[in-house]
Amino acid sequence: MQTPDSPPPRPRTSIRWLMLALGTAAQTSACAFVYAIPSLADELRSAEHLSLTQVGLLAACPTAGLVLALIAWGAAADRWGERVVISSGLGLAAALLGVAATIHSMAAFGLVLVLAGAASASVYSASGRLVMGWFSVQERGLAMGIRQTSTPLGMAMAALTMPPIAAAYGVRGAIGFLAVVCGVIATLIAVFAADPARAVKDTAVRTANPYRGSKVLWRIHGSGALLVVPQFTAGAFALVLLVDVRGWSPVAAGQLVAVGQGLGAVSRIVVGRWSDRVGSRMRPMRQLALVTAAVVGATALTAAFPSPLTDVALVLAIGITASTNGLSFTATAEGAGPAWSGRALGVHNTGQNLTAALVPPVMGALITGAGYWPGFAVAGAAACVAAVLVPSRDPVAGAVDRRPDDFPKPTESAGSMGAKSPITGS
Repeated sequence: MQTPDSPPPRPRTSIRWLMLALGTAAQTSACAFVYAIPSLADELRSAEHLSLTQVGLLAACPTAGLVLALIAWGAAADRWGERVVISSGLGLAAALLGVAATIHSMAAFGLVLVLAGAASASVYSASGRLVMGWFSVQERGLAMGIRQTSTPLGMAMAALTMPPIAAAYGVRGAIGFLAVVCGVIATLIAVFAADPARAVKDTAVRTANPYRGSKVLWRIHGSGALLVVPQFTAGAFALVLLVDVRGWSPVAAGQLVAVGQGLGAVSRIVVGRWSDRVGSRMRPMRQLALVTAAVVGATALTAAFPSPLTDVALVLAIGITASTNGLSFTATAEGAGPAWSGRALGVHNTGQNLTAALVPPVMGALITGAGYWPGFAVAGAAACVAAVLVPSRDPVAGAVDRRPDDFPKPTESAGSMGAKSPITGS
């Protein structure tokens, strides 16, 4: 019989991968909504007569809502579990998007996007817990890399679907489509998701404040936030650069941007597996920050002298700037431990999404006043600073990790393996 101090029973591999698929799908649908506005930029400028700066402000609305709610949703996930938090938050976001699809005032539209962004913050704080709670430390880089493909996949989904849907049914039709997608995924989470089992012994160790007496997590948060600058500069302005400077149609430009986002998704999986093999998240993150600086700097140069190389540079920039995100999230969850991971991921997400909310309007104003190349040059400089800020060592949680094969079989005695938790991160 399972006692309070017993380790959780051995999980089935199929369940673990199902949880990974559900967490990734939830995050992808949320990202497709949060980052949809840049893909609607051409329609908003032509049909709604908005300036590029105004489009940037509208694009920041969902992210502003995220920033306001991430830590609260993370605390809710720590207390009530992942399934309830993700399904309720994503379902509420779907309902609010349905309301947004009926609104004609741009001010009211932006306000509802803020509220929907706050609701979708549940996915950002809890889906990482859902995925990582089912995987051991030797596999988390890969698992989180797969889960973090949701951001470029969501952006690719927005880039592929928003321009043609908006051309046929307008901006509100495109938002209505996203409402349906979020509603379907919320239902799947509510029906099929299962929170990972966790042992309850060693509570004092596992609930210790991971921020007390250490700056490592804060440096991870800071470097992760700085790396958002090049990622969102490339992601938010690649489409309009291709349209304005290179003469691409919005649909064709969206397809090229989707190629870059697909490259970003692949890079996250490869980088996650790389970090598992070398036993470090921080060393690959620092090296990739330097590569990001070089690629984004090259993009700035090609933007100053437009040519077909500009198109290639943009695709590479979109791909490489997405590569480090999974590393910072994995390190944050591992360093915080299971009892604090929801809140720590909420803090990490807050920093990243606050930066993401500021990048579109600030870069939009800079690009409007000075051109595209200075914007990309500033983004490359931010990556350089991030490389310096990345900690020299990886954070270590107080709890002990075990591989999936170390889980006791249901017939094993509760004391045969000790009482330390085999699943410690989320």
